[in-house]
Amino acid sequence: MIKVIAYIKGKIVAKNHDSIIIENNGIGYRINFVQFEQININQDACIYTYQHVREDEISLYGFISAEDYQLFIKLISVKGLGPKTALNAFKVSNANNIIKAIENNDLSYIKKLPGVGAKTASQIILDLKGKLVQENKEENEELSNAILDAIEGLKALGYKNNEIQKVIKELKSHDNLTSDEYLKLGLQLMLKARIGG
Repeated sequence: MIKVIAYIKGKIVAKNHDSIIIENNGIGYRINFVQFEQININQDACIYTYQHVREDEISLYGFISAEDYQLFIKLISVKGLGPKTALNAFKVSNANNIIKAIENNDLSYIKKLPGVGAKTASQIILDLKGKLVQENKEENEELSNAILDAIEGLKALGYKNNEIQKVIKELKSHDNLTSDEYLKLGLQLMLKARIGG
């Protein structure tokens, strides 16, 4: 399914026990959200979103970083693990710790995540181990914050890490652009690569 809303930039105008409302251009988006310690009311934020569609509901699930979003997508691919349970994992942990537990076969840690029993925890490790370690992490550590932000934006738009790595050299050749300018340039390069230009 094509992702309609990759992320929303705007002002956090309300927080509830399991959601936030972020205003963008006069529209308030209600987003299922649990990482409350990382946001404040009236704060400008960029929330990476997953749009969940059912017969009786269309809902958004939001995350502070593209890494958290990408892990969420992997988690909901596991049989028996729905978006609410996957989201609640971020109430008590973060992407790095969850990935580390999966890679280390740490069943007891995974079982501590809200709503995850022994069977689901085993399934998470079985399905995801070896598929979550970031490639080329060392190369990316030398990049500017603006380029890193653009890379997160490209990931949120559905581009794969191996595709992104191919355009990083070109992005680095352009100095002092803003995050949005690097993102726009990255999208142009991706399109050019995909159509073989």
